[in-house]
Amino acid sequence: MTAPPQTDMPRPFDAVMLDVGDGHWIYAEEIGTRGGIPALFLHGGPGSGSQHGHRLLFEAARFHAVLFDQRGAGRSHPYLATHANTTQHLVADIERLRVHFGFEKMLIVGGSWGSTLALAYAQAHPERVAGLVMRAVFLGTDEEVDWAFRRAPQQLRPDLYESFVAALPEGERADPLNAYVARLRDPDPAVHGPAARRWFQFERVLSEFLPGEAVIAEGPADTGRIPPTPIVEAHYIANGFFLAPGQLLDGASRLGSIPGVIVQSRYDLLCPPRAAYEIARRWPGCRLEIVPAAGHSMNDPGVFDAVKRAVNELAAIR
Repeated sequence: MTAPPQTDMPRPFDAVMLDVGDGHWIYAEEIGTRGGIPALFLHGGPGSGSQHGHRLLFEAARFHAVLFDQRGAGRSHPYLATHANTTQHLVADIERLRVHFGFEKMLIVGGSWGSTLALAYAQAHPERVAGLVMRAVFLGTDEEVDWAFRRAPQQLRPDLYESFVAALPEGERADPLNAYVARLRDPDPAVHGPAARRWFQFERVLSEFLPGEAVIAEGPADTGRIPPTPIVEAHYIANGFFLAPGQLLDGASRLGSIPGVIVQSRYDLLCPPRAAYEIARRWPGCRLEIVPAAGHSMNDPGVFDAVKRAVNELAAIR
């Protein structure tokens, strides 16, 4: 499903800037109908922010849905802040939002990093989760990061990979992941700005099943807005996503009988199907749906519609 015309976009019926402590304020908006089925959407990245198109996952007459921007992302303040910004802080923020909006239980929907956060919250607070809809499961492991940003593009999109590493000094090209993360964490915009722009393009092309470009488009290295997602992603990558090794997979048994649907694209290079299969094997309440001809992007054919069907499916068994 492609992005709909702006005139068809649902609008929030309320919004709030919530003080979550540590100097952070997070933006949260309510869509649908107050008193409807409680739902919470978790965006990806980390750092991407909620998008207007995500509102379309929730039928206005049925749901009381909350979309929010995680710490440092989108309309939350301070923008791009990485202090007191960990998985544990975000799990606590979700719980704070649940209490603020008066939800006893919530249907939680998230993709990519949003699936990571959904699993972390559900394993910490299983009694507060009415159901889980996850797309492109990511477990926050070093192996997954190495696959997404080095091994997969090196083997499957070598032209893209070469254009990514070409901006690095020759001596750093054998380990481009650490070289880029170091630049993205440098406080100097002259250093992190160009790195963020190339990282953003690289990740965007990798996310699409049929990308419009095969390599990173060349252009001025220091003009335009610095893409936010690479900055926050680098912070999380450098800290192992603030998860213990194997934490989310080992904790899958805590999901118990929570009903869930995983929508997984067959040719997702950033979050390949293995993680989704492993979670589904350990979670009795889960149904795994494979989208056969799609990549990581939710805009690839069939992906958005599959997620929306899953949202309605779990709402029906509430």
